[in-house]
Order: sequence, then structure tokens, then C-alpha cells
Amino acid sequence: MTFKGRTVLAFILLAMFASSIMTLTIVHPSIFAAVGSEGGGATAKSGLGTKDLNKIATTYQLIENKFLSEVDRDKVINGAINGMLSTLEDPFTVYMDQKEAKQFDESITSSFQGIGAEVSSEDGKVTIMAPIKGSPAEKAGLHANDVIISVNGEKLDGLTLNQAIMKIRGPKGTQAKLEIMRPGSPEPIQMIVVRDDIDVETVYAEMMPGNIGKIEIRQFSSNTSKRFKDELKNLEANGMKGLIIDVRNDPGGLLSAVVEIVEPFVPKGKPIVKIENRKGEQEDTPSQGTGKNYPVTVLINKGSASASEILAGALHDSAGSKLIGETTFGKGTVQVTFEKEMGDGSNIKMTVYKWLTPNGTWIHKKGIAPDVPVDQPSYFKVAPISKKTTLKPDTTSEDVKNLQTMLTGLKLTPDRTDGYFSEKTAVAVKAFQRMQSLPVTGEVDVETANRLEKAILTEIKDPKNDLQLKAAVQQVQSLIK
Repeated sequence: MTFKGRTVLAFILLAMFASSIMTLTIVHPSIFAAVGSEGGGATAKSGLGTKDLNKIATTYQLIENKFLSEVDRDKVINGAINGMLSTLEDPFTVYMDQKEAKQFDESITSSFQGIGAEVSSEDGKVTIMAPIKGSPAEKAGLHANDVIISVNGEKLDGLTLNQAIMKIRGPKGTQAKLEIMRPGSPEPIQMIVVRDDIDVETVYAEMMPGNIGKIEIRQFSSNTSKRFKDELKNLEANGMKGLIIDVRNDPGGLLSAVVEIVEPFVPKGKPIVKIENRKGEQEDTPSQGTGKNYPVTVLINKGSASASEILAGALHDSAGSKLIGETTFGKGTVQVTFEKEMGDGSNIKMTVYKWLTPNGTWIHKKGIAPDVPVDQPSYFKVAPISKKTTLKPDTTSEDVKNLQTMLTGLKLTPDRTDGYFSEKTAVAVKAFQRMQSLPVTGEVDVETANRLEKAILTEIKDPKNDLQLKAAVQQVQSLIK
């Protein structure tokens, strides 16, 4: 099965994030019961009849007995299952063999090794949604919307999402040589990412000036709600006057986790999320919380997906929180896993619900727009320099354009950013080389390029350059009584 349309968001080397059966049972037992009865396999009302079963069995027997070459039984069976699911034309409904299912189960609670980024398929292309903060992917300069063409020389065309992930994953210390296409770049970019242990901590908190708390959620795993509550309690005990919740580049995860996190902020009786089944029946998840007496603002961007969007929608619609940043990813469906039903360690993750914001908006493929749109500086999305050749004055290339964007971000002010290596660009390069104790040539060799990329990454990580965070702080300050 090849990639088709928008495929489920997935952590590279982590398998996939999605809601489990238990998660959905906790949140919506009545609707889940109805869906579960419809998905009960051979006992379902619309189960396969004898004629259908005979047809499938005959096809397998013909393959096994008549096909030119001997076949792998498991490969044929798995292919048949994948074929059935592909006819649903739902990119979030997938089959996992035993190995993939085990990785999926471990992904919610276990540590893992890899490059630390999440991917989806956009129109058949393996696309980076966001690198995890502090991960090898972020350090190497991978950005949202980068398209991975090949890994260590192996093309990803024609692979399922799980197969592509297996190509990218690998043990700590090994290299993933990626060929990527970046929007706006006419040629592929070569990048080397050294795999490492990926931090599974999901919640980071700090008290900012003015007693404004900030809690960053990087994913919604089994321990995330407890960690969030602990950090929130600590901030409140230390005199917090307002809160910023940062779910930028958070691909989502467990539905139960986001409900538990949001509930204290939403007054009792107001909905946190709406769920709609195949019959169009809707059910709210009403809050049992009390609300908070301080302002809350949510930071979002195009890497905020699924559970992150549920959080943003709930706080916006039911708690009056302002959303700051960029329009979110736009995943408005909920999946359930059927491992027990498969019976052999394999698993099917199937879309069974739509979810809607408390105001009844289905955000699928549209995302949630911010109340206060804020773009980051251009150097936040700059591509790394390819390092194929030394960049010299009086040349024009995409690499030079990226060089000029980096120099501008470092406040070394070249006179242009159109990709022409001008005299003033060379002057800016020389200034950087002096700062870095490099040979002052005015040309960009591999060492100068590496130093430039390291320096610009430092700028990106510096909170003082985070325009979205600054806007969120201003919003909270304006509401503090």
C-alpha cells in the first residue's frame, strides 16, 4: 500500500500516537459501546456470509497453490488486510503487524531511540510535521513541512507509513542520511542526523517575569496529565498570576490526558469536546471543573495537532482563552485500537469518531485559527546550507539566500536576501568569521557553514527571539487584574 492523501501523524522511531480503546471508553462509554458493537467482526450484523468467505479463501488457495513462486503466508494475509482498509480511503485507519503493534503499545510509556520528529504523509510524500525540541532532528535543522525523499540512499516512494518509519529509525549513535525537499528550495537538501535517546518527558514548566507561568506540553502520553497537574500546582503555590500553555509542535496523543488537563480550567457543565459517531449522534464531555481565577493563553502553530487542537478548542470555546500563533494542523478524527479482536498480537487502529470543538466546529483539514496571528522571524525556518561547494562572492544560489537569512538573524546585516552573493554579504561573512576565530576569507566553507547553523540555532532557542511567546506574555499581562 502506498501513501495516499494525508496519512496519520506519527513519531519517527516511536510508531504512532493515537487514542486507545480504554481512553475512549473512559471519555465516552455510551457512544463507544455503540461503535464497538458495529465493529465486532464475524458476529456483527453485517458480517461476511459464506459466499464472501469462500471467495476470499479460494483466492488465497489459488495464490498458495498456483502462483509461479512460493509466497509468504503472513505477507499475503497482511496484504489482504491492508487492501481492505485502503478501500476506506481514510489515512488514519491502519493495520499494524505484531512488531508494529508492539512498538505502538510501547510508544505511550516507553523511552525510544531515533531522530526525534513526527511525520505524516501529505499527498504521498513523507512530511516532517515538527521536530521534538532538543532532539537530533531539531539540532540538525529539520523543520515542519520538510519532505523526506530518501534515507541512507533508499527512496521512500511506494512504502507504507510504517515501512518508511522503519527506514528512518535506528539505534543511538547511527546516522540517518536524509535527502529532503524544503518549500521554496529548488533542489534537494542533504542532511545527516545522528540518532540518539529521545527524552520522553512531556511537560516543562517555568515561572516567567511578572509571575506569569508557562507550561509546555510536547505530547499527550499516559503520565502527561499528572505531570501537568503537579507543575500547575507548584506554579500556583508560588504566586502565579497568569498562565501560558504551549502546545506548539505537539502532535497529540491520548484523549484522556487532554480531558484531564483541560477540565480544571473549564467551569462545571460546560463541554470540553464533542464526539460524533457514524450515525451523526453527538455526545459532550461535560467538565466537572471549577474554572480558574487567572487568565490563560494558549500558544499554537501548524505542528499542533489532534489532542493539542482539542485542548486549544476547549480552552478557547469554554474557558475564554485566547489563542496565539499560527493555524493548527487540522486533525478532527478519533481512532480506536482493536488489538484484542485481532487475537494474534497484530492491531487495527480505526477512525470511529469525529471530534468537534465545544461550539460544534469540525476542524478537520482546516485547523484552528489563532485569535492573535503571529509569525516567527524568517530565520526560524531557514534551510541548512548544503555544503556541496564553497560559497563565494558574485554567485547566486539558494544556499546563498539561506546564508543571507542566517546572517540577518545574527544581526550581521547583508544588503540583500535574494541569493546573490554581494560584496556586503562577504563583509558580513568576514565579520562572523572574526567572531568565531575562523580564517577571515569572506567565503563560506564547510566549517563556516557549520558554525553559522549552530549560531542561528542558538538564536532560535533564545526566548527573547520568540515573537509568539512575547505576544502571549503581552496578552496575559493585559488581563492580569
